[in-house]
Amino acid sequence: MHIDALLAPLPAPVEIDAAEVRAALDPQGVLVVLDDDPTGTQSVANLPVLTRWEHEDLAGAFATGAPAIYVLTNTRSLDEESAAQRNREVVAVALAAASESGRRVTFVSRGDSTLRGHFPLETDVLAAEIVAHGGGAPELTLLVPAFPDAGRITVDSVHYWVTAGEATPVGETPFAADATFGFASSNLRDWVAEKTEGRIPADQVAALTISIIRSGVDAVASFLRDLPAGCVVAVDVVEESDMRVVALALQQLPEREVLLRVGPPYVRAHIGQEIAEPVKAADIPFAYDRGGLVVVGSHVPLTTQQLEELRRQRPDTATIELDVPSLIDDRREQYLDAQANAVAEALASGSVIVHTTRELVTGATGEESLEIARKVSSGVVELVRRVLAIAPPRFVIAKGGITSSDVASEALEIRRATVLGPMLPGIVSLWQPQTGPAVGIPYIVFAGNVGEPDSLARVVATLADAN
Repeated sequence: MHIDALLAPLPAPVEIDAAEVRAALDPQGVLVVLDDDPTGTQSVANLPVLTRWEHEDLAGAFATGAPAIYVLTNTRSLDEESAAQRNREVVAVALAAASESGRRVTFVSRGDSTLRGHFPLETDVLAAEIVAHGGGAPELTLLVPAFPDAGRITVDSVHYWVTAGEATPVGETPFAADATFGFASSNLRDWVAEKTEGRIPADQVAALTISIIRSGVDAVASFLRDLPAGCVVAVDVVEESDMRVVALALQQLPEREVLLRVGPPYVRAHIGQEIAEPVKAADIPFAYDRGGLVVVGSHVPLTTQQLEELRRQRPDTATIELDVPSLIDDRREQYLDAQANAVAEALASGSVIVHTTRELVTGATGEESLEIARKVSSGVVELVRRVLAIAPPRFVIAKGGITSSDVASEALEIRRATVLGPMLPGIVSLWQPQTGPAVGIPYIVFAGNVGEPDSLARVVATLADAN
């Protein structure tokens, strides 16, 4: 369906600016965002992000007074048991540190805007752990996967991927065929029923529609107030103002504890941040004069298009393709040594693209596919670590969720960073590492499934061509 036909019947949006939302915030409140891969930070600016969750990490982040902090759990790359345990650990530490610092936590489970990830596992675990640590059971779980900046919107509970003016139900896109997190339903109410295997029937999922949202904050607050405890709510969103209405409505309901399962931009709306302007090259500190390193791990079709366009626009950029079979068998160590030396040599004269073989290698089951993905990702991580020791690059771009998480926490050893802002409008996050060997190296987290075909080339140009 053409996007104009989809949107034409909808009521006009409610005009709410970010300052109004910001003014309504509880100054002691803080969102703790458990980010299932680091691309969740691409819509925010000037917030702390942690790749570790020891007490000192959370306590230090709370002490900054930030209205939201991100904890990179990387659970989208983990099996269910490991993902559940990681969520439990973060809740326990966050609640203890928040109690000491006088902060009131609302937990946010950041998931994928194309509906991939551990749902309902993660929200179920969060709810159970809150109760286990003496808190009240969350009364509502709001499902807000929309990401308008990247063409993901929800209308009448149907989640769409919008590209080239066409709105395609997300269940009909390549994302729905994910080897581990695939799904069939585009309607979020049906999707919840599908993912919970019928435990939560579609007709028990509340639909917070655009019609209600665009009736105003009071209408949304009234709708949410009347829902039964334990309800999952599918939230429509077409643009930023829709999310701001929901955020203000929740501020009117302090008696209702909520859990949030959201795509990247909702946190920005909830804390009243403006849509940040892209970071300019002049505002980015560079410690090294070598070329930059572009690490591409994602296999979604859009990433492949972006990689091809980067090569077309910058044909002199060295490209090193990592052979996946060589990363997962006994040739691994010798192969990584040779490739790391080749990358380091090429960085002396310009930027370098490193990517895995574009042919996706999968296992017979979702678990086997995840295990292969982990081996490949760990090989990429080890390569980047070796390159960093030999020839620290001017910048590092990591393309893809699992890749960007592992490169951040393992290869660059970033424990704490500040999200400086987006590299493109509303998407692609620039981190400023605060710890470890990557201090002074801008780190760019680039999701596999966002942007236009030329987006990667544009980001590389901003970083590589800056004086």
